[in-house]
Amino acid sequence: MPARLLLAGAGHVHLHLLHRAAALRAAGLAPVLISPARFHYSGLAGAVLAGALPESANTVDVAALAAARGVPHLDGLLERVDTAARRAWLADGRWMDFDLASFNLGSVAAAPAALLDAPGVCAVKPLGGLATLRRRLVAEIEARERCPALVVAGGGASAHEVAASLAALARRHGVAPRVALLGPAPGGKDGWAPPAALRTLRRNLAGQGIALVEGRAVARRPGACVLEDGTDLPCDMLVLATGLRAHALVAELGLPVDARGRLRLTSALHSVADPAIFAAGDCAVVEGHPRPMVGVFGVRAAPVLHHNLAVHAAGGKPAAFRPQRRWLAILDLGDGTGLAARGRLWWHGRAALWLKRRLDLGFVRRMRAAGEAQP
Repeated sequence: MPARLLLAGAGHVHLHLLHRAAALRAAGLAPVLISPARFHYSGLAGAVLAGALPESANTVDVAALAAARGVPHLDGLLERVDTAARRAWLADGRWMDFDLASFNLGSVAAAPAALLDAPGVCAVKPLGGLATLRRRLVAEIEARERCPALVVAGGGASAHEVAASLAALARRHGVAPRVALLGPAPGGKDGWAPPAALRTLRRNLAGQGIALVEGRAVARRPGACVLEDGTDLPCDMLVLATGLRAHALVAELGLPVDARGRLRLTSALHSVADPAIFAAGDCAVVEGHPRPMVGVFGVRAAPVLHHNLAVHAAGGKPAAFRPQRRWLAILDLGDGTGLAARGRLWWHGRAALWLKRRLDLGFVRRMRAAGEAQP
């Protein structure tokens, strides 16, 4: 009898597994996917928020892909998993038993609950919320004929890109941007790009009319966000890009996790405490190789995970995954240019954005094509 394989979540990694589901079945596995019906691709989220691309541009029909590859799909949210009993429950009460599982649940915004739950606050993750934010802002701009006061909290790459996207959205609708980027001064924590690239990036944002404010938001009040020094910053909408944590479900599995709630893995991509529980992407981290939550690591891990699931069922030697130390990051700056960085190398200009669009649209196109054709 085939071993029942639970695929929890539909991120970059599990899209790859769906694409190659026939090989998993040939190895003696019976995969079942639990996830929402649509996947939102992070690489195009900035362009969608800016209005440069339609809302549908960064979505993949996961249900169609699963159906095309013969994988049963339970459309819904995973609520609880008992790894000892090998049983998983959906939020609507449905459940399934499994023999081994793979988690690709992604990440959520790391911010105090008092901010996340406050009115007039939107987090960059889950990504589906950015399309809602775009619609809301467009409605307000058209009704008031001016841009609401927008504050993006965070000092990393995502915060800079979101701020640029919001400014581009305002310009696209004929009003002057009112956007502030609130975060720490550029320094050691911005290790995703060299200092010269960060200076160029911030000059670009300032040139687009984006205010660069040092500080940290600790509370919300009508028309303002409160900074840690007690001052108010004008704010109609606060967008949280302050960092990421693994999906909360991961910490509830009863297996070892790191300080950001990520499942701790061996190089074979299974839990350090349970060889039948696999994971990849933002919700997991390989022991001894801490890396930021960036989609490229999930893309690179996917073939290794596919191989190791197959050999776990059929017998064989697992492969080792060691995430690379340098990776290509490209930001969409909303003004027709991009900023690309890999290690100490970086460049800014239209060519960087062209490369980003080519890579990102190509990924979405391949996943959609896989869902339209039988294997």
